Amino acid sequence: MSANRFAVTLGDPRGIGPEIILKALQSLQMPPSEIIILGPEGHDPGVGRYEPVGAFDGSEASAGLISALAIEHAVSLAQEGSVAGIVTGPIHKPALRSAGFSDPGHTEMLQRLTGAPDVGMLMAAETTAIGGPLRVLLATTHVPLRNVPDLVRTEGLVAQTILLCRALEHDWRIRAPRIGLCALNPHASDRGLFGDEEAQVFVPAIQELRSGGVDAQGPFPADTVFGRALRGEFDAVVAPYHDVGMAAFKTVTFGSGVNVTLGLPFVRTSPDHGTAFDLVGTDQADPSSMKEAIRLASQLAQNRFDTLAAQT
Repeated sequence: MSANRFAVTLGDPRGIGPEIILKALQSLQMPPSEIIILGPEGHDPGVGRYEPVGAFDGSEASAGLISALAIEHAVSLAQEGSVAGIVTGPIHKPALRSAGFSDPGHTEMLQRLTGAPDVGMLMAAETTAIGGPLRVLLATTHVPLRNVPDLVRTEGLVAQTILLCRALEHDWRIRAPRIGLCALNPHASDRGLFGDEEAQVFVPAIQELRSGGVDAQGPFPADTVFGRALRGEFDAVVAPYHDVGMAAFKTVTFGSGVNVTLGLPFVRTSPDHGTAFDLVGTDQADPSSMKEAIRLASQLAQNRFDTLAAQT
């Protein structure tokens, strides 16, 4: 298997996925033999090898079905060893639901399809508006904010941080990664003034991680931990919920950010934005994040391939 061969899904056919994928692949000038593009019949962008997964009738349900079928086929290609990883175009979650799929998004669908025991949603930018890299793992993903305090538990923080640490070691080839944990409450609760999760949940998690050899530090307030990571104090940050991590991440990385799913038996990346229906047909869609997703997938797959080769 080539470490540089990938399956690329077009995403929702009504969105900007087809446009940004075409622009990104044209810019990167990747050999056609290294790219398998998956989407609806009649939507061949003219780059790479195109494999249609079904007919698209223009409806939301059909868009969701085509999106899901492309993901399923990409996973099959990766599991059989035909590709080293997958790069996914933006999907529309309501369309996925209209097609009968209950998965909240790509991350959850990929976990279901692969049977991976633990997965992680990592937002990664190797360059940012400030210069240094920023990598943010979301300890909880697509859940209502009111549910977050009940979902942020010691065992979950430990499992997600270990998953992150192993990925940084094997896929990013960072020796002894330094990981900062972002607190849940304002000012990291100021010793219990604004909640007790830091003392009851985070401190035991950090103690367990450190006893297991993981360089985990914190919990640090959300208003300082991301800046410290950008200054190079941490290789990655674990954020307790979606928006506290995404707000900081996208403020400094828009256009260079990549969504990486950790814990899968293959590499998976995607751009850090959605379908942008308002831009369809305007030729204004920016392919920068898709280009970064393809570049990072190639880098991570090569690192993983080299690591596995060294172990055999």
